[in-house]
Amino acid sequence: MIHAKQTPMREQPAAERVHNFNEVPLGYSPDEAVQEAERCLQCPHEPCVKGCPVGIDIPKFIEHVKNREFGQAISVIKTDNSLPAVCGRVCPQENQCQGVCTLAGRFEPVAIGRLERFCADWEAENETRYANIEPDTGKRIAVIGAGPAGLTVAGEMRRRGHSVTIFELLHVAGGVLMYGIPEFRLPKHIVQREISALCEMGVEVKVNKVIGRTQTVQDLLDGDYDSVFIGTGAGLPRFLGVPGESLNGVFSANEFLTRTNLMKAYRFPEYDTPIKVGKRVVTVGGGNVAMDSSRTALRLGAKESFIVYRRSEDELPARGEEVHHAKEEGIQFQLLTNPIEFIGENGNLRAIRCIKMELGEPDDSGRRRPVPIEGSEFEIEAETVVIAIGNGPHPLIPQSTPNLDLNRWGSIVADPETGLTSIPGVYAGGDIVTGAATVIEAMGAGKRAAVAMHAFLAEK
Repeated sequence: MIHAKQTPMREQPAAERVHNFNEVPLGYSPDEAVQEAERCLQCPHEPCVKGCPVGIDIPKFIEHVKNREFGQAISVIKTDNSLPAVCGRVCPQENQCQGVCTLAGRFEPVAIGRLERFCADWEAENETRYANIEPDTGKRIAVIGAGPAGLTVAGEMRRRGHSVTIFELLHVAGGVLMYGIPEFRLPKHIVQREISALCEMGVEVKVNKVIGRTQTVQDLLDGDYDSVFIGTGAGLPRFLGVPGESLNGVFSANEFLTRTNLMKAYRFPEYDTPIKVGKRVVTVGGGNVAMDSSRTALRLGAKESFIVYRRSEDELPARGEEVHHAKEEGIQFQLLTNPIEFIGENGNLRAIRCIKMELGEPDDSGRRRPVPIEGSEFEIEAETVVIAIGNGPHPLIPQSTPNLDLNRWGSIVADPETGLTSIPGVYAGGDIVTGAATVIEAMGAGKRAAVAMHAFLAEK
């Protein structure tokens, strides 16, 4: 008999976790993983595989888990996914593999992400590595950006026998996995563990390398590299364009989360990058980054943390799990609300003037357009506001690479199936092409690009 509900995953109690940056979900035990794996129907048409952006053989790895063959399970996963511990934690499985699970028609879908996470953590705990590398081809690949897309290309190309060098702008590899996602959702030692596995395969990582300044894409092609992949992400924050955004206490989510995640502001005075959040913090936006920012604010000492979002709860783009965790932790949701001005006193933020909204006809996104309600203005007192309304493409590579076709938003134009840009031998994928998207979508783009790059090098 199939259990209707997923095997629960243990979590830190909300009252405790708001005071620390430790991971919230605690993972499955082997017995819990086996229990959940037994729910899988092993469907012959495998809808979950079709729903996975990187094409993991999900039924096969779950069957291994069911049989307690955990080493074989992680080996199957790593055939298609170089970062399983990351994906098992931050992938929106509910909209992908789990969303099309046959069980989801009547019951809760198989907890595929939790099982993937279990297998990756089991591998780390047992100090095993599963990676088959083909003989050396003599070809050299340059990967610009050590985020999800770049790391995926690096792993896929190294597995095919090519030499791979990653050039990373920051002082640590990982991209958005390191600076954008909080420790309580994705512990940084896990990201570095995955990167270490790539290095053990022979991938070279060079940090503090500003391609577009010290070297250009063309310099790489003219030098030692046979092909280049650009995966520099969408790291340019967007702002509201309302009065008062230059006041002290107004942060972009990029700055707020980077100070916390990468610069360890929460360990002040051990580190020299504190964030003074005050008693009340308002985060503007409704996506995962907004949830991350508002939850981080509580852990930095805020007494109250608000989400201000211009649509209703039904339109929140954040994962349901993240919204659930935010509510458990006491985040207050001020919905159908939009800021129109930041009000200061002696150069510091004092309050946010907002206007109430109502939903009108659908816009280009298919969601109902928020329309201001005349005469509904009001103020929210706050010492800090975090603007989490999205990011644009990082401009450095596009601006320093002649003949690289861009779209009207400044993103790189690349073939969606191959990642090929307008420059022969140069490929791109992830947020620098699509705009801000999910980790697994960036990894899927990296995997498709690796297939195309490998074919290109075979003909070169």
